[in-house]
Amino acid sequence: MRILFSKTGSTIRALVLSFLQGLQRPPAASKFSSGHQSVMTAVESQRRRRNFQLFYHPWRACCSRRKESVVVIMGATGTGKSKLSIDLATRFPAEVVNADKIQVYRGLDITTNKIPLAERLGVPHHLLGELDPTAGELPAAKFRSLAASAIEGIAAHRRLPVVAGGSNSFIHALLAARHDRRADPFASGDRRRGRREQLRYRCCFLWVDVEATVLAEHLDRRVEEMVAAGMVGELEAYFAAEGAEPGRHPGLEKAIGVAEFREFFQKGKGAAEYAAAVSAIKANTRRLAEEQVRKIGRLGEGGCGWALRRVDATAAVQARLGGAGRAAAAAWERDVVGPSVAAAKRFLESVVS
Repeated sequence: MRILFSKTGSTIRALVLSFLQGLQRPPAASKFSSGHQSVMTAVESQRRRRNFQLFYHPWRACCSRRKESVVVIMGATGTGKSKLSIDLATRFPAEVVNADKIQVYRGLDITTNKIPLAERLGVPHHLLGELDPTAGELPAAKFRSLAASAIEGIAAHRRLPVVAGGSNSFIHALLAARHDRRADPFASGDRRRGRREQLRYRCCFLWVDVEATVLAEHLDRRVEEMVAAGMVGELEAYFAAEGAEPGRHPGLEKAIGVAEFREFFQKGKGAAEYAAAVSAIKANTRRLAEEQVRKIGRLGEGGCGWALRRVDATAAVQARLGGAGRAAAAAWERDVVGPSVAAAKRFLESVVS
């Protein structure tokens, strides 16, 4: 295999040494843990060094390849996609590209459930809270262009692009070799059903899944946690700033919680109206999760033919619901992180095989 470099050997050695020093960063604290961050052991440090060596060779080869290699994390809302993206980025040199059509906008961080800055552990994120919500709704074709530019930049810096988000229309628009803005890949009568659709990149697909009844309970609990974290106050400030100009943020206003609480703040703040708004948020969030799972199935073997690697986070979510923080963290590491890291390793090995 011919290896091409655009930098001198000394510069490359400096980059390698700089990255190896960065490997001393401790792993991400799990949302399913009790909040204590473990200290990196010697075994952990050695493991990261091996992962770097694994990724370094595809870096060298990618200069002569046309297709970038991308890890894609899919799943319904609340399954832990953002958490897994951080877990992978603390094990491989990676950056995250957000594929949530609501989280691309600035504002309403609690309501849109953006991963807090502290939980990103220094991992660079692209298209997360970057767009002005007054600029209009972001079409899938425009996301395709913006995300592709981010992926190209990440790969040019010899890092692994990790696309993570629950907007499957955006994911399809980004990854399909040809994007027809007039066609709906999720329609039941789509003519492409049963045909393996060509991809724009080399993709490792990770589908974080949770059993439906467990996920429904978890989503209800998460809404309550968001309310406790200040979602209602955030929405109140949002509506106050909006004033007499509803519709100024056509994309951001589609966030679950905005429509449900608009009437509460505009027509009265009674206990019954408050309870109805929270109940509606829970129901609409569960409905969204069901629709997301349906669309993921359409992208998989039941439709576009993408090879999705399913990882089951049910045990981790169940343990968290039961208040067992350590058990939740262990299940997450065993059932989600471990298989995902193994899949990513095999994927990277295939780049130079």
